[in-house]
Amino acid sequence: MKIGVISSMVPHIDGGYRMFVNQLVPELERAGHVVEVVWLPFSSDPKTMLSEMLGFRMMNLDDIFDLVICCRPPAHVVKHRRKVVWFIHHERVFYDLWDSEHNTIPKSAYWKGFRAQLMRADTKCLREAHAVFSNSQVVADRLMAFNAIAAEVLYPPLAGDVQFDSNAHGAELAFVCRIEEHKRQHLAVKAMSFTKSPVRLRIAGRSQNPNYLESLQSFVELNRLRDRITLDHRWISEGEKRHLLANALGVVYIPVDDDSYGYPTLEGACAERPIVTVSDAGGVGEFVEDGISGLITAPTPEALGEAFDRLWDDRMLAAKLGEGALRRINELSIRWDHVVARLTA
Repeated sequence: MKIGVISSMVPHIDGGYRMFVNQLVPELERAGHVVEVVWLPFSSDPKTMLSEMLGFRMMNLDDIFDLVICCRPPAHVVKHRRKVVWFIHHERVFYDLWDSEHNTIPKSAYWKGFRAQLMRADTKCLREAHAVFSNSQVVADRLMAFNAIAAEVLYPPLAGDVQFDSNAHGAELAFVCRIEEHKRQHLAVKAMSFTKSPVRLRIAGRSQNPNYLESLQSFVELNRLRDRITLDHRWISEGEKRHLLANALGVVYIPVDDDSYGYPTLEGACAERPIVTVSDAGGVGEFVEDGISGLITAPTPEALGEAFDRLWDDRMLAAKLGEGALRRINELSIRWDHVVARLTA
């Protein structure tokens, strides 16, 4: 088949969604399909969001592709006689974050109307789809709750040609992702002030929020943690990441009910590292089973600090949980052959 993989993108900004698309394409090609990626520049600015969506809606793709697979929203608004949606997330500030502290949109009559209009548009366009998949159960639940759309959970694997090594468990916990407030690096940093062991923490990633990064650096300095916490403010290469994970004590990933999937969890599991997360981290809990494939704590620095110490004090436990994390990936059928078969069925 001639397949179009359609995804929105924020120009000059990397993220898991680019990995999502770039790993899907070669797997579809390996299955014998002819694939073209269509990137749709999207600002995510509420002031222009609906007009951008209207532009995507006007595209005529029927004569170009036999099948389109729509990934990052609002790619799902495109028209096609055979449209499959692999839904990653809503414009969350207008959905599940509307009543949260993370919402900066005024709840005026205008914005309430805007939100209702966006929900109607999303629901209409999703109902047109030949099939709707979600990248986690959390996202599937949101689709049902907000749009009355049933979605099959289809977990995205990592690139099929990438191999992760697993060496002895070292002294450092790895927290590798964008450095942003909703990823809650601050919770891990504060947890280090409650640890009793010499465990170390490495935070690596880019940040679009200089104030947040500065607050982390200030806490490290004020609490004299510079010798135990490394803030590596850059987007590390895939090779560096694999080396870091292969030698880490464990992986920390504690977003605020955020990605609902999160590649850091999957990458850590493939390197047989135990995953340390918290009870309100959304879809991360679909992968991490407390005491089996990682440790789940209350979302407090004190509880996290205890978990960090526990891994430091018991390397046999760390190894056992790391093996459980890899086993969990296999149990959930997170494989590209399964993904390709479902998307093209």
